[in-house]
Amino acid sequence: MIRILDVMLPELNGFELMEYIRPMGIPMIFLTTKDSLKDRMQGLTSGAEDYMVKSFEVVELLARVNIVLRRYHKMEQKITFMDIELDSENQVVTKVGKEVELTPKEFELLEILMRNRNITLFRERIYEEIWGTEYSVESRTLDLHIQRLIIIFM
Repeated sequence: MIRILDVMLPELNGFELMEYIRPMGIPMIFLTTKDSLKDRMQGLTSGAEDYMVKSFEVVELLARVNIVLRRYHKMEQKITFMDIELDSENQVVTKVGKEVELTPKEFELLEILMRNRNITLFRERIYEEIWGTEYSVESRTLDLHIQRLIIIFM
């Protein structure tokens, strides 16, 4: 996942928003009309992977997005937490060396939780990443998946 962010937002600017997003580990590209060297430097030093000034060619934006995604794809493929190992490349989870069967959604949820274990995650973000839709307060889907993971790994 990658986010493209404008600096000029209605209630707070993109640089301020970046302070909240950066701890989540989501790669960001600024795409904005603010073209001064000061703004570009602030964007890059705030943690953005890239900074593009409007107007731009879509093909260039796509190339830059692909570069960032390739860089992030090279992240550690195996994540270990206590006696649980998650191999994202092969979509395999083991507990104490024994393979654990998970549904694709359970695997995605576990991966998000393990990659962000020291970060508070909002339900809305998890829901959007896994199910690709807006979170609904009435939905118990996320709760049920978390409950199942707790049962499996306890």
